[in-house]
Amino acid sequence: MRIGLYFGSFNPVHIGHLIIANCAINSTALQQVWMVVSPQNPLKLSATLLNEYSRLHLIQTALEGEYNIKASKVEFSLPKPSYTIDTLTYLKERYPQHQFSVIMGSDSLSNITKWKNYKRLLEEYELFVYKRPRFDVLEGVGPKVNILDAPLLEISSTYIRDLIKEGKSIRYLLPDAVKDEIEKNNYYR
Repeated sequence: MRIGLYFGSFNPVHIGHLIIANCAINSTALQQVWMVVSPQNPLKLSATLLNEYSRLHLIQTALEGEYNIKASKVEFSLPKPSYTIDTLTYLKERYPQHQFSVIMGSDSLSNITKWKNYKRLLEEYELFVYKRPRFDVLEGVGPKVNILDAPLLEISSTYIRDLIKEGKSIRYLLPDAVKDEIEKNNYYR
């Protein structure tokens, strides 16, 4: 099976994330997308991160009833911080019957040279890159880099967290079930 791995903090998961995952299914040969919750991104501060199990639960809530898009906690049992190439190596060994690709934003692609073993990543794995505001998709980065045809959305988890802190509405930015869980548990206050 061809599986796209969509790594992220998902702090919290929002409509933009889900649209990207859905576009990857609809516009590529990928058969599934696994939304991989990263417990600790080596290029981001972890002080504002909700507990990884709570973030996983929010994604599972958002994906209830989905078949082609799944939540993954594979990085929870791997050494921290999480490095994409290490996770890919682990998954390739554990699931040799699957072919894994990476789904990422043009913002991540713009700093890929800071990633652990980025040359190996670019050589061995297909990348599906969606456009992010203010980050052009770099040409000539690697032979397996494909542009993912997805809408350009300016929704961010940071924006949602800021709205929550300010006591403002987050409706329509994330699935209602996720909004309800965030409110019920007083996340990001």
